[in-house]
Amino acid sequence: MCIGVPMQVLEAEPGRALCEGPDGPVFIDTMLVGDVEPGAWLMVFLGAAREQISAEYAAQCRDALEALERVMRGQGDIDHLFADLINREPQWPECLTQAASASAAPEAPAHEAPSPSEKKQET
Repeated sequence: MCIGVPMQVLEAEPGRALCEGPDGPVFIDTMLVGDVEPGAWLMVFLGAAREQISAEYAAQCRDALEALERVMRGQGDIDHLFADLINREPQWPECLTQAASASAAPEAPAHEAPSPSEKKQET
């Protein structure tokens, strides 16, 4: 499994950027995202930036990764790391909301076969 890691750009040059990674500064391939500026946040998979992200989303992803690490160490106090999810109803992505709405629409009633008493009246 490949997990994306949010990293902040420290220095940028064509095709790559020096970013602050979990273990310190690391050069990241930026060919897929184009030019980046120092201070920008990138979602990085296997040494390559796949998209530019907001600072808020980067913080949420970092918190989720921290929660995963804590659970793997057997620590259970992680609710504060999901502050954006606590005490709110889950939300479906737009594509699934549309699909669920379409499948919940009432279907036109199928033509029912006449009952035996209706058949007798027809003859």
